[in-house]
Amino acid sequence: MSAVNMTYAQAAALALSQAMEANPHVIALGEDLGRGGVFGQYRDAEGAPLVQRFGPDRIIDTPISESTIVGAAVGMALAGCTPVVELRVVDFALCAIDEVVNQAAKNRYMFGGQGRVPMVMRMPIGIWSSSAAQHSQSLEAWFAHIPGLVVVAPSTPADNHGLLLAALASGDPVVYMEHKELWATPGPVTPGDVVPLGQARVVREGGDVTLVSWSRQMQACEQAAEQLAAQGVQAELIDLRTLWPWDKAAVLASVAKTGRLLVVHEAIRVAGFGAEIAATVAEETGARVARLGAPRIPVGYAPTLEAEARVSAAQIAATAQKLVQR
Repeated sequence: MSAVNMTYAQAAALALSQAMEANPHVIALGEDLGRGGVFGQYRDAEGAPLVQRFGPDRIIDTPISESTIVGAAVGMALAGCTPVVELRVVDFALCAIDEVVNQAAKNRYMFGGQGRVPMVMRMPIGIWSSSAAQHSQSLEAWFAHIPGLVVVAPSTPADNHGLLLAALASGDPVVYMEHKELWATPGPVTPGDVVPLGQARVVREGGDVTLVSWSRQMQACEQAAEQLAAQGVQAELIDLRTLWPWDKAAVLASVAKTGRLLVVHEAIRVAGFGAEIAATVAEETGARVARLGAPRIPVGYAPTLEAEARVSAAQIAATAQKLVQR
């Protein structure tokens, strides 16, 4: 099938529609689904809410109660369904942390595999312009820390389509973290193309330094790689795509070539997932490593304060230059 141009939001809606058409046990539930999702991510390419095609028994509008939504979905999954849970933003998902960490993540292990929880929990991450501290967090490291959870962070429409298909077929609970400011991003998507979980993408090849990132931060990394090239430094850029399992082999192979690693993420630098990657590379190679993330501050409402929480292409290029010259 040939590629079609669509947005990041439409790519996910298409993946969900395909899965629901193929499997009558795939059900979506959460807040605002009846109107097509707060970001339009439950609307088809013509703009119609998916509830019009699949009905209110399979696209279920729920009250504002995240713990109830996730708890109900865990029960559905144990009963043989594949629920897709919509939590609007990861910041609100914290109201359901017990159901995510103690129920969804642990069930398969505590009962010897007799019960499994095949569910996808959509928790959009990242800075949402002028939405301040309670709507702009990037908490992927919290969930990567929990055994039993898969953690996904797509950066392109094609990946948001292919990774959602893979997540729905994985048979385990998946924390699926789209970025709040990528919904309108267009790009080519081949309907039905599955992107395997745990497989990174080399976006740009280079021999001087390896840049590793994910989600919307990839855009700033691509700009930084262009700036570095103009300065004579060739960066190899890797989109991790999946944080757990992460593609350790791809990162180590790149660092074996470049001898230098810079991990960049929008999340706060302190205790971010970049520390896990940097430590692994430091333990297994003699490479020089560095991390770059947001300062440990809440995201401000005022544009000047919000800008302090963003990691810019200029910061990435400058940090990479220091690493090359160190």
